[in-house]
Amino acid sequence: MENIGRFLMVGGIVLFLLGGAVFLAAKFGLPLGRLPGDIRIEREGFSFYFPLTSSILVSVVLTIVLNLVARILKK
Repeated sequence: MENIGRFLMVGGIVLFLLGGAVFLAAKFGLPLGRLPGDIRIEREGFSFYFPLTSSILVSVVLTIVLNLVARILKK
């Protein structure tokens, strides 16, 4: 039970930091969600949005950061 509590606390901290990063990105005008390649279809009574390019960009950045963290902790 103790491990589940730790996992939930770490997950909450990670979500808090991720939310802060998204908030700061919006404050500084980073156009996540409005990049070329993000799919947006709007018609009368229908709206579809899929942030393809933004998702790929976030995935690449997180992959690099997590690999660096893993290498630092491996030492």
